[in-house]
Amino acid sequence: MIIDDLKQKVKNLEPNITIIKDYWQTAQLENQFEQLESQTNLETFWQHPDRTEILQKLQHLKTKREMYLSITQGYNETKDLITLFEDDEEELKSVDLEFASLIKKTKLFKINLLLHEENDTSNCFFTINSGAGGTESQDWAEMLSRMYTRFSERNNFSTQVVEQQNGEEAGIKSVTLYIKGNNAYGLLKSEHGVHRLVRISPFDTNKRRHTSFAAVTITPELPPAAKIEIDPKDIRIDTYRASGAGGQHINKTDSAVRITHLETNIVVQCQNQRSQHQNKDIAMKMLMSKLKQKQDIEELAKSQTVKQKNEWGSQIRSYVLHPYKMVKDHRTNIENPQPDLVLDGDLMDFIETYLVQQGKNDSI
Repeated sequence: MIIDDLKQKVKNLEPNITIIKDYWQTAQLENQFEQLESQTNLETFWQHPDRTEILQKLQHLKTKREMYLSITQGYNETKDLITLFEDDEEELKSVDLEFASLIKKTKLFKINLLLHEENDTSNCFFTINSGAGGTESQDWAEMLSRMYTRFSERNNFSTQVVEQQNGEEAGIKSVTLYIKGNNAYGLLKSEHGVHRLVRISPFDTNKRRHTSFAAVTITPELPPAAKIEIDPKDIRIDTYRASGAGGQHINKTDSAVRITHLETNIVVQCQNQRSQHQNKDIAMKMLMSKLKQKQDIEELAKSQTVKQKNEWGSQIRSYVLHPYKMVKDHRTNIENPQPDLVLDGDLMDFIETYLVQQGKNDSI
């Protein structure tokens, strides 16, 4: 029946409505709107040196607020209409048609609300490095690589291996993925940090419990217009024979490229292309992105109004497979008792909760 379908659609949309409301409240957007509006209503406002910037900010927030009210009120009205026309199928068909439009508008608004920073829409370079522990950690790094590849597939991102170092026995020592798609960096930036796995080791004949670590770093790809000037004297370029996937040709020539930025000691490398020239181009893109990111982090650290995010480089999430099953994010305290689903790429609850929390932190 149409009423049952409508009720299910309303139920399915509820988590997105909750996320939007939570973000609106934690980011204090209503307070910001009221303060800006009060400021522009002052008699002396037109003498303010920053009046143009303030008006632009108010208009932007006003547009966002109108959309917020339209969505939240539309959602509540739909629930009321379902109750009102419970026995009127023709009216319910009209409600269903309008609600389909609200669903699309809500999902788009949620993404635009949570992902509002400069680089959020960018593609990204995604690197996983195994921690101390040899084969255990290298296997964990490969599990993480699969998890993020599956997440990318779920979100229609394309994933390309830029560089990979395999472990001696199993797993990978490191891998860099180029993840391409709308909002790729915005969604994946929350994964930057150390990931911890607790399990019975498949490599231990005594079946003991082991703890493994792997570090994830994410760098947004710079847009073509954004250029970082790099003096050729400041870099060292090495070529070497690539290992791993790529066919016979890639293993017979020194096509892989490693670039070291001498001043910062940032090292990037690429081996996925057959041509040394192509590998060099990708490596230079990675280097420029990392240098720009380093500049941004240093500016954040110097700023007194913006707090540097303390999860960069710290342990952010634990995946426990034994003696119980649980994945816990240590920044948001969100838990999932089904690690198999998480390791298959089901990460959106962790990501969205993190983004909502960041909205609160950014408003402080």
